[in-house]
Amino acid sequence: MEHTSLLERILRGVALTLVVIFFMFPIVWIFMMSFQTNETILRIPPQLVFEPTLANYTALITGKLTTMSGTLDIAFMRNLWNSVFLSTTSVAVALLLGVPAAYAFARHKFRGSEDIAFTLLSFRFAPALLVLLPLTLYFQKLGLANTYIGLIWVYQLICLPLILWIVRGYFEDIPADIEYAYRIAGHSWFATFRKIALPLAGPGIAAAGLLAFIFAWNNFVFALVLASADKQPVTVGALAFITSSGIQYGQISAAIVLSITPTLALALYAQRYLVEGLSLGAVKG
Repeated sequence: MEHTSLLERILRGVALTLVVIFFMFPIVWIFMMSFQTNETILRIPPQLVFEPTLANYTALITGKLTTMSGTLDIAFMRNLWNSVFLSTTSVAVALLLGVPAAYAFARHKFRGSEDIAFTLLSFRFAPALLVLLPLTLYFQKLGLANTYIGLIWVYQLICLPLILWIVRGYFEDIPADIEYAYRIAGHSWFATFRKIALPLAGPGIAAAGLLAFIFAWNNFVFALVLASADKQPVTVGALAFITSSGIQYGQISAAIVLSITPTLALALYAQRYLVEGLSLGAVKG
Protein backbone atom coordinates (compact mmCIF):
# COMPACT_ATOMS: atom_id res chain seq x y z
CA MET A 1 0.00 0.00 0.00
CA GLU A 2 2.83 2.36 0.88
CA HIS A 3 4.62 1.40 -2.34
CA THR A 4 1.49 2.30 -4.34
CA SER A 5 1.13 5.61 -2.51
CA LEU A 6 4.81 6.45 -3.12
CA LEU A 7 4.47 5.59 -6.80
CA GLU A 8 1.38 7.83 -7.09
CA ARG A 9 3.25 10.75 -5.50
CA ILE A 10 6.18 10.28 -7.87
CA LEU A 11 3.94 10.12 -10.93
CA ARG A 12 1.99 13.12 -9.72
CA GLY A 13 5.20 15.08 -9.18
CA VAL A 14 6.50 14.16 -12.65
CA ALA A 15 3.20 15.12 -14.26
CA LEU A 16 3.11 18.44 -12.40
CA THR A 17 6.70 19.18 -13.42
CA LEU A 18 5.93 18.48 -17.08
CA VAL A 19 2.87 20.75 -16.96
CA VAL A 20 4.87 23.59 -15.39
CA ILE A 21 7.65 23.21 -17.95
CA PHE A 22 5.13 23.14 -20.81
CA PHE A 23 3.44 26.38 -19.74
CA MET A 24 6.51 28.23 -18.43
CA PHE A 25 8.90 27.40 -21.27
CA PRO A 26 7.57 30.08 -23.70
CA ILE A 27 7.81 32.75 -21.00
CA VAL A 28 11.33 31.71 -20.03
CA TRP A 29 12.40 31.58 -23.68
CA ILE A 30 11.03 35.08 -24.37
CA PHE A 31 12.78 36.36 -21.26
CA MET A 32 16.07 34.92 -22.54
CA MET A 33 15.48 36.38 -26.01
CA SER A 34 15.08 39.85 -24.50
CA PHE A 35 18.79 39.76 -23.57
CA GLN A 36 19.97 38.64 -27.01
CA THR A 37 20.67 40.34 -30.31
CA ASN A 38 18.84 39.40 -33.49
CA GLU A 39 21.92 37.55 -34.74
CA THR A 40 21.99 35.36 -31.63
CA ILE A 41 18.24 34.74 -31.71
CA LEU A 42 18.22 33.67 -35.36
CA ARG A 43 21.23 31.41 -35.01
CA ILE A 44 20.62 27.76 -35.90
CA PRO A 45 20.73 25.70 -33.80
CA PRO A 46 19.60 27.93 -30.91
CA GLN A 47 22.11 28.47 -28.13
CA LEU A 48 21.25 28.33 -24.47
CA VAL A 49 24.59 29.89 -23.54
CA PHE A 50 25.09 33.44 -24.84
CA GLU A 51 26.48 36.82 -23.86
CA PRO A 52 23.54 38.85 -22.49
CA THR A 53 22.99 42.45 -23.51
CA LEU A 54 20.77 45.25 -22.22
CA ALA A 55 20.62 46.94 -25.63
CA ASN A 56 17.00 45.88 -26.20
CA TYR A 57 15.78 47.41 -22.94
CA THR A 58 17.92 50.50 -23.53
CA ALA A 59 16.29 50.99 -26.94
CA LEU A 60 12.82 50.76 -25.40
CA ILE A 61 13.54 53.16 -22.55
CA THR A 62 15.39 55.74 -24.65
CA GLY A 63 13.01 55.45 -27.60
CA LYS A 64 15.83 54.92 -30.11
CA LEU A 65 15.70 51.72 -32.13
CA THR A 66 18.83 50.95 -34.15
CA THR A 67 18.28 48.90 -37.31
CA MET A 68 20.24 48.10 -40.43
CA SER A 69 18.56 51.01 -42.24
CA GLY A 70 19.22 53.56 -39.50
CA THR A 71 17.81 54.76 -36.19
CA LEU A 72 14.06 54.84 -35.63
CA ASP A 73 12.16 56.77 -32.98
CA ILE A 74 9.77 54.60 -30.99
CA ALA A 75 7.36 55.62 -28.25
CA PHE A 76 7.16 52.37 -26.33
CA MET A 77 7.30 53.95 -22.86
CA ARG A 78 4.49 56.31 -23.82
CA ASN A 79 2.51 53.33 -25.09
CA LEU A 80 3.16 51.58 -21.79
CA TRP A 81 1.90 54.60 -19.88
CA ASN A 82 -1.16 54.72 -22.14
CA SER A 83 -1.94 51.09 -21.28
CA VAL A 84 -1.67 51.80 -17.55
CA PHE A 85 -3.83 54.92 -17.78
CA LEU A 86 -6.49 53.46 -20.07
CA SER A 87 -6.81 50.15 -18.23
CA THR A 88 -6.84 51.67 -14.73
CA THR A 89 -9.32 54.41 -15.60
CA SER A 90 -11.67 52.15 -17.54
CA VAL A 91 -11.74 49.53 -14.76
CA ALA A 92 -12.39 52.28 -12.19
CA VAL A 93 -15.32 53.59 -14.25
CA ALA A 94 -16.63 50.06 -14.82
CA LEU A 95 -16.44 49.29 -11.09
CA LEU A 96 -18.18 52.56 -10.24
CA LEU A 97 -21.04 51.71 -12.59
CA GLY A 98 -21.01 47.91 -12.43
CA VAL A 99 -20.92 47.21 -8.70
CA PRO A 100 -24.10 49.17 -7.82
CA ALA A 101 -25.80 47.72 -10.90
CA ALA A 102 -24.77 44.20 -9.86
CA TYR A 103 -26.19 44.81 -6.38
CA ALA A 104 -29.44 46.08 -7.87
CA PHE A 105 -29.80 43.01 -10.11
CA ALA A 106 -29.01 40.72 -7.16
CA ARG A 107 -31.36 42.27 -4.61
CA HIS A 108 -34.17 43.90 -6.59
CA LYS A 109 -35.86 41.53 -8.99
CA PHE A 110 -38.21 43.21 -11.42
CA ARG A 111 -39.84 42.36 -14.69
CA GLY A 112 -37.26 42.23 -17.45
CA SER A 113 -34.26 42.35 -15.10
CA GLU A 114 -32.83 39.10 -16.45
CA ASP A 115 -33.29 40.30 -20.02
CA ILE A 116 -31.48 43.55 -19.27
CA ALA A 117 -28.63 41.71 -17.53
CA PHE A 118 -28.30 39.28 -20.42
CA THR A 119 -28.32 42.16 -22.91
CA LEU A 120 -25.41 43.75 -21.06
CA LEU A 121 -23.60 40.41 -21.07
CA SER A 122 -24.19 40.08 -24.81
CA PHE A 123 -21.76 42.96 -25.34
CA ARG A 124 -19.07 40.40 -24.55
CA PHE A 125 -20.37 38.06 -27.24
CA ALA A 126 -20.25 40.56 -30.12
CA PRO A 127 -17.05 40.33 -32.18
CA ALA A 128 -15.03 43.54 -32.12
CA LEU A 129 -14.98 43.76 -35.92
CA LEU A 130 -18.80 43.72 -35.96
CA VAL A 131 -19.11 47.01 -34.08
CA LEU A 132 -15.85 48.62 -35.13
CA LEU A 133 -17.08 50.36 -38.30
CA PRO A 134 -20.25 51.93 -36.85
CA LEU A 135 -18.36 52.83 -33.69
CA THR A 136 -15.69 54.59 -35.75
CA LEU A 137 -18.32 56.59 -37.64
CA TYR A 138 -20.08 57.61 -34.43
CA PHE A 139 -16.80 58.59 -32.81
CA GLN A 140 -15.90 60.81 -35.75
CA LYS A 141 -19.26 62.59 -35.56
CA LEU A 142 -19.08 63.02 -31.78
CA GLY A 143 -15.44 64.13 -31.78
CA LEU A 144 -14.34 61.15 -29.69
CA ALA A 145 -11.99 59.66 -32.30
CA ASN A 146 -8.34 59.72 -31.22
CA THR A 147 -9.17 60.81 -27.65
CA TYR A 148 -8.53 59.22 -24.28
CA ILE A 149 -12.18 59.71 -23.35
CA GLY A 150 -13.32 57.72 -26.37
CA LEU A 151 -10.93 54.86 -25.65
CA ILE A 152 -11.89 54.79 -21.96
CA TRP A 153 -15.56 54.65 -22.96
CA VAL A 154 -14.90 51.65 -25.22
CA TYR A 155 -12.66 49.94 -22.67
CA GLN A 156 -15.20 50.25 -19.87
CA LEU A 157 -17.82 48.69 -22.13
CA ILE A 158 -15.47 45.70 -22.35
CA CYS A 159 -15.05 45.56 -18.57
CA LEU A 160 -18.59 46.41 -17.44
CA PRO A 161 -20.41 43.18 -18.44
CA LEU A 162 -17.66 41.06 -16.89
CA ILE A 163 -17.78 42.96 -13.60
CA LEU A 164 -21.58 43.07 -13.57
CA TRP A 165 -22.09 39.33 -13.93
CA ILE A 166 -19.24 38.21 -11.66
CA VAL A 167 -20.05 40.61 -8.81
CA ARG A 168 -23.77 39.91 -9.12
CA GLY A 169 -23.14 36.27 -8.21
CA TYR A 170 -21.21 37.30 -5.10
CA PHE A 171 -23.98 39.62 -3.92
CA GLU A 172 -26.52 36.83 -4.43
CA ASP A 173 -24.43 34.53 -2.21
CA ILE A 174 -24.58 37.01 0.69
CA PRO A 175 -27.56 36.19 2.94
CA ALA A 176 -30.13 38.94 2.55
CA ASP A 177 -31.13 38.58 6.24
CA ILE A 178 -27.90 40.31 7.27
CA GLU A 179 -28.83 43.38 5.27
CA TYR A 180 -32.45 43.30 6.43
CA ALA A 181 -31.34 43.26 10.06
CA TYR A 182 -29.10 46.25 9.43
CA ARG A 183 -31.94 48.10 7.69
CA ILE A 184 -34.34 47.36 10.56
CA ALA A 185 -31.85 49.02 12.90
CA GLY A 186 -32.66 52.27 11.10
CA HIS A 187 -29.89 52.47 8.51
CA SER A 188 -30.47 53.62 4.96
CA TRP A 189 -30.19 51.53 1.81
CA PHE A 190 -26.94 53.26 0.84
CA ALA A 191 -25.43 52.71 4.29
CA THR A 192 -26.37 49.03 4.09
CA PHE A 193 -24.80 48.74 0.66
CA ARG A 194 -21.63 50.54 1.75
CA LYS A 195 -21.05 49.00 5.17
CA ILE A 196 -22.48 45.49 4.77
CA ALA A 197 -22.68 44.38 1.13
CA LEU A 198 -19.45 45.92 -0.18
CA PRO A 199 -17.14 44.53 2.55
CA LEU A 200 -18.65 41.05 2.30
CA ALA A 201 -18.30 41.03 -1.49
CA GLY A 202 -14.86 42.64 -1.38
CA PRO A 203 -12.87 39.59 -2.55
CA GLY A 204 -15.26 39.03 -5.43
CA ILE A 205 -15.06 42.68 -6.48
CA ALA A 206 -11.26 42.54 -6.33
CA ALA A 207 -11.21 39.39 -8.48
CA ALA A 208 -13.61 40.90 -11.03
CA GLY A 209 -11.59 44.11 -11.16
CA LEU A 210 -8.35 42.20 -11.73
CA LEU A 211 -9.83 40.10 -14.54
CA ALA A 212 -11.34 43.22 -16.12
CA PHE A 213 -7.97 44.97 -15.94
CA ILE A 214 -6.32 42.07 -17.77
CA PHE A 215 -9.01 42.14 -20.48
CA ALA A 216 -8.60 45.90 -20.91
CA TRP A 217 -4.81 45.65 -20.95
CA ASN A 218 -4.86 43.00 -23.69
CA ASN A 219 -7.25 44.88 -25.98
CA PHE A 220 -5.82 45.47 -29.44
CA VAL A 221 -8.39 46.08 -32.20
CA PHE A 222 -10.24 49.10 -30.82
CA ALA A 223 -7.08 51.01 -29.93
CA LEU A 224 -5.54 50.18 -33.33
CA VAL A 225 -8.42 51.79 -35.24
CA LEU A 226 -9.74 54.47 -32.89
CA ALA A 227 -6.48 56.09 -31.79
CA SER A 228 -3.27 57.44 -33.27
CA ALA A 229 0.23 56.46 -32.23
CA ASP A 230 0.49 58.91 -29.31
CA LYS A 231 -2.60 57.46 -27.60
CA GLN A 232 -2.26 53.78 -28.47
CA PRO A 233 -1.51 51.19 -25.76
CA VAL A 234 1.46 48.86 -25.65
CA THR A 235 -0.36 46.07 -27.49
CA VAL A 236 -0.51 48.27 -30.59
CA GLY A 237 2.82 50.00 -30.01
CA ALA A 238 4.61 46.67 -30.40
CA LEU A 239 3.92 46.88 -34.14
CA ALA A 240 6.69 49.49 -34.36
CA PHE A 241 9.28 46.70 -34.10
CA ILE A 242 8.26 45.27 -37.46
CA THR A 243 10.43 47.48 -39.66
CA SER A 244 11.48 47.55 -43.30
CA SER A 245 14.82 46.01 -42.36
CA GLY A 246 13.22 43.04 -40.61
CA ILE A 247 11.55 42.00 -37.38
CA GLN A 248 13.38 43.09 -34.24
CA TYR A 249 12.88 39.94 -32.18
CA GLY A 250 15.04 41.12 -29.29
CA GLN A 251 13.12 44.36 -28.84
CA ILE A 252 9.80 42.55 -29.21
CA SER A 253 10.81 40.12 -26.46
CA ALA A 254 11.92 42.96 -24.19
CA ALA A 255 8.65 44.76 -24.92
CA ILE A 256 6.69 41.63 -23.97
CA VAL A 257 8.60 41.33 -20.70
CA LEU A 258 7.95 44.98 -19.82
CA SER A 259 4.32 44.85 -20.91
CA ILE A 260 3.41 41.79 -18.84
CA THR A 261 5.26 43.02 -15.75
CA PRO A 262 2.45 45.34 -14.48
CA THR A 263 -0.28 42.72 -14.84
CA LEU A 264 1.95 40.01 -13.38
CA ALA A 265 2.86 42.19 -10.41
CA LEU A 266 -0.80 43.07 -9.87
CA ALA A 267 -1.84 39.42 -10.08
CA LEU A 268 0.85 38.34 -7.60
CA TYR A 269 -0.12 41.14 -5.21
CA ALA A 270 -3.84 40.38 -5.43
CA GLN A 271 -3.64 36.59 -5.79
CA ARG A 272 -5.11 36.06 -2.32
CA TYR A 273 -8.16 38.13 -3.26
CA LEU A 274 -8.32 36.47 -6.68
CA VAL A 275 -8.35 32.94 -5.27
CA GLU A 276 -10.75 33.86 -2.48
CA GLY A 277 -12.99 35.77 -4.87
CA LEU A 278 -13.15 33.07 -7.51
CA SER A 279 -13.88 30.42 -4.87
CA LEU A 280 -16.50 32.53 -3.10
CA GLY A 281 -19.88 30.94 -3.49
CA ALA A 282 -18.49 27.71 -4.91
CA VAL A 283 -19.96 25.83 -1.96
CA LYS A 284 -23.34 26.90 -0.64
CA GLY A 285 -25.20 25.88 2.44
